Amino acid sequence: MALKKRKVLQKIKKTNLQKKYVYYFGDGKAEGTGAMKDLLGGKGAGLAEMTNLGIPVPSGFTITTEACREYFKQGEKFLEVLWEEVLSYIKRIEKSMKYKFGDNKNPLLLSVRSGAKFSMPGMMDTVLNLGLNDETLKGLLEKTKNDRFVYDTYRRFITMFGSIVTNIDRKKFEDILDKVKEERGVKLDTELDAKDLKFLVKKYKELYKRETKKDFPSDPYEQLKMAIKAVFDSWYGDRAITYRRLHGIPDDLGTACNVMAMVFGNMGENSGTGVGFTRDPSTGKKRFFAEFLPNAQGEDVVAGIRTPLRIEELKKRMPQIYSELENICNKLERHYRDMLDIEFTIQEGKLYMLQTRVGKRTAAAAIKIAVDMVKEKLIDKKTAVLRIEPEQLNQLLHPTIDSKAQVNVIAKGLPASPGAAVGKVVFTASDAEDWASKGEKVILVRAETSPEDIGGMHASQGILTARGGMTSHAAVVGRGMGKCCVVGCGALNINEEEKYFNVGDLIVKEGDFITLNGTTGEVILGQAPLVMPKLPKEFYTIMKWSEELSKLNVRANADTPKDARVAREFGAVGIGLCRTEHMFFETERIKAFREMILSDTVEQRKKALEKIEPYQKEDFIGIFKEMKGLPVTIRLLDPPLHEFLPKTDEEIEVLSKEMGISTKKIKAKIKSLEEFNPMLGHRGCRLGITYPEVYEMQVRAIMEAACELAKKKIKVIPEIMIPLVAHVNELKIMRQLTVKTAEEVMKAYKVRVDYKVGTMIELARAAITADQIATEAEFFSFGTNDLTQSVYGLSRDDAGKFLPLYIDQKIIPEDPFISIDTEGVGQMMEIAVKKGKKVNKDLKLGICGEHGGDPSSIEFCNKLGLNYVSCSPYRVPIAKLASAHANLKQRGKDIIRSTV
Repeated sequence: MALKKRKVLQKIKKTNLQKKYVYYFGDGKAEGTGAMKDLLGGKGAGLAEMTNLGIPVPSGFTITTEACREYFKQGEKFLEVLWEEVLSYIKRIEKSMKYKFGDNKNPLLLSVRSGAKFSMPGMMDTVLNLGLNDETLKGLLEKTKNDRFVYDTYRRFITMFGSIVTNIDRKKFEDILDKVKEERGVKLDTELDAKDLKFLVKKYKELYKRETKKDFPSDPYEQLKMAIKAVFDSWYGDRAITYRRLHGIPDDLGTACNVMAMVFGNMGENSGTGVGFTRDPSTGKKRFFAEFLPNAQGEDVVAGIRTPLRIEELKKRMPQIYSELENICNKLERHYRDMLDIEFTIQEGKLYMLQTRVGKRTAAAAIKIAVDMVKEKLIDKKTAVLRIEPEQLNQLLHPTIDSKAQVNVIAKGLPASPGAAVGKVVFTASDAEDWASKGEKVILVRAETSPEDIGGMHASQGILTARGGMTSHAAVVGRGMGKCCVVGCGALNINEEEKYFNVGDLIVKEGDFITLNGTTGEVILGQAPLVMPKLPKEFYTIMKWSEELSKLNVRANADTPKDARVAREFGAVGIGLCRTEHMFFETERIKAFREMILSDTVEQRKKALEKIEPYQKEDFIGIFKEMKGLPVTIRLLDPPLHEFLPKTDEEIEVLSKEMGISTKKIKAKIKSLEEFNPMLGHRGCRLGITYPEVYEMQVRAIMEAACELAKKKIKVIPEIMIPLVAHVNELKIMRQLTVKTAEEVMKAYKVRVDYKVGTMIELARAAITADQIATEAEFFSFGTNDLTQSVYGLSRDDAGKFLPLYIDQKIIPEDPFISIDTEGVGQMMEIAVKKGKKVNKDLKLGICGEHGGDPSSIEFCNKLGLNYVSCSPYRVPIAKLASAHANLKQRGKDIIRSTV
């Protein structure tokens, strides 16, 4: 007896320890909640939350992401314990919906849909109408008395199951459908009658058998198991992998799988389906933005198979349903405090909600919605700032078509994603990727896009489709990517095989230029002139809030007054890197600089430099004026001298005639300046030590410019930066030269200017000996491009040959030239900060490499305690927002974030 009891207790203990893989929702109560996105995925969490809110949702259950991960751990084998749970939950759906799965009199049909933690629209798989076979078909016919609906549903199921579960090319099903429509003399699927659809079912089954060498599965439970496996498998499908790579989504999350009782939008004119957003996803305007198709299923809207109607049409046809839907949307938005996207189906006059999640939106919409929701007291400023992803702001800086330009508009579609794009026409995603890899700007033109097109969409400047609406795949993905997109352009007749499209008599071939206006939906022949857009007022509000919530300042890398002006307009609080070498390349200047390089004596070099100094001074005056009252960090000459000399015999011949120097002497000089590894060669402060007259001229030009403006009561804050310092003695020598020259200039002008002398930390030795270097420096600026090269021991210019492979094979997580390698390069920076601050507590710290505009690198700089980051002018807004994000995360404040 005791042994039996012990066994029972062991069994109970084992059962209690068994993981729960399935969560039910239905009858107004769900086992999960909206906060369980990690486990239930975004879609499953949304369905659970809607159920708990009393919103009409068909009963169903969610198989967890944990089950998906376990499936792959077990070598893509279906867990027995999971299947047992699925079977028990099928019974719960049957009880709730009062139908029976596989029954030939009262059949329950199911939808099987993917749903990862992060929204990946169209990237993974869905199967609708599952459970149909020749026997359950009879029950559905008897129950509905609607032959057309039943055969339409059956042919849809075979198409989806065949293409998704057994990988039959969907086009083969579509070709059969198109042939039947052509024979019947109709254009729309809805014009086919029950007899036509029954014939299609027969043809589809024949296709399935030809392709798989098996009959179409008749066992509903076998169909279900195969469909769940297909959803799991789609996590590692090519399009899903590509999407995750483009959007920085981890590969190890897995997808949930949602199994749900089917409701039917294709039961007649009192049925329908739709997709929408609680606010306009393009502009952010507070209005219900949705599309609707009568007598249709969801795939018709999302895939762009039919161009849907505006939601106002639903209001005319079914005013009560429209009112109920609008009330639900308002309820959801108040609950989640965010703009949501929704999917719904109307079955014979009854509304069901099938999905809700945070809606993808353009940057302009994200900013307007965030600011508006603060005004509406739905969220606070911190939440508003965190709602906008820094990289999204890139979209606001996209060009638009010059309103003054005369353009040839050849067609007009729906303006799915704003902005403008110019490019050469291509007709396949693979061609778009291929052409773009060769430097071509392309526009992808498709009848409609599918998830397989994701790579080509990313590679394109813009996307144009002949079919689809504002909530089609092309529109949703295009908006998410920030790509200009025009959809539903019905005037286009596309011949993909011959690679052209025509609008009436006009033919546009592959390689011809077109321009898209994503704001108006216009398709323009040729290359229209583009201009930078006017930023919305909400942009400046978000920038102001970002500044208030940031610890890091944001400066800009700017080499000209124009760049400095742009930087100021975007809110930069100084210049973190002004590269003086860029000033030497204009015609008159390069001549004088080459004369200096080719000189044999110090006197000759000084004479040549005297010609350059006025130009340098003029440049600095222009930059200082634009940045009045703000610090300007000027890096003295950095590149090796050979970069300024001609490369070809023709160029050498021209230079010889201009300067009256023999080609032999020029070639000899070029030869003497050649280096095996210029990156580690005679450059930076090494040039300043070898040719002090160069740095002396630059310092004099900087200080004369500063003094002239100071006399005019214009505040100037120059920061003179010595590059490529490896040893404190290098900086000591260069600091002495700088201070001596600066003092001489100020004495001559009889004015004092507050200036600083510092250095770039871009070599490993400099970081390690930062405590010594800090005794001679008033600021450090991390040159993370060269520091990465130094720490990794590789050349950025050559690393492209193998770095992509390293990333693909996960040898390293990401390109260290894009985001700071915190474990290696980051540790060097941390050493430099700690050692530098130890001997000089007032040491100012910044970063001026390209990493200064990368959000994840900015987060690291914030943790490190730097004073500022510096980036290109057009990335200043991105850096400001990223700085606010970094500070809010570090402070760990209680930020209200959407739980969708």
